[in-house]
Parts: sequence; C-alpha cells; structure tokens
Amino acid sequence: MACFSPVEIIIKIAMISIDDFKVASFEKKCELVTLKTTYISSRCEYEKKIYLYHSGEFFVEVVYSTLFKRVLLIQAFNEVNKLLPYTEKVSLEDLAL
Repeated sequence: MACFSPVEIIIKIAMISIDDFKVASFEKKCELVTLKTTYISSRCEYEKKIYLYHSGEFFVEVVYSTLFKRVLLIQAFNEVNKLLPYTEKVSLEDLAL
C-alpha cells in the first residue's frame, strides 16, 4: 500500500486533469469541487439550480434538483460557449467610462 505525505496528497488532488475529473466517482467529484474549486455563479433552470465553479484549469457545473433536494450531476468542461447562460445576469452599467 502506498503511503503519501499530506503535501503529496494535496498536490495529487490539485493536479487532476479534466479527463481524470470526468471519469472520477461521484464522491471524488464532490470532494474535488468542495476542496479545490472556486465558486463563480449560479443560475436557475426549471426545477434545478446550477452552480458554476472554476478549478484553475477547467469549469465545473453542479446541477442540484430543488424538487428532489439532491445533486443530479457534476460535469466538467472547457468550452467557453457553455459559460453563456451565466452571462445573462452580468451587468456592465457600472463600468461607464
């Protein structure tokens, strides 16, 4: 059985690739989102709330059912066009020159 120091474990968690994230277990994805991402925004869609996080390397969406009160899906992506739904509530009014 391999033995890692706490620093080695943190480095291993921090260096996960998007491909490794995508194939990780649901529990591991929850752990990584909780420990290694930054919350950015959220949006509502039907009876779901979708939370957006950034890992430093890729984005993660956590889809939560407000009806069933549970997480339905955790998905990672790099495509900029998938950020468009979050831009609808961004206002540029305060950036007047």
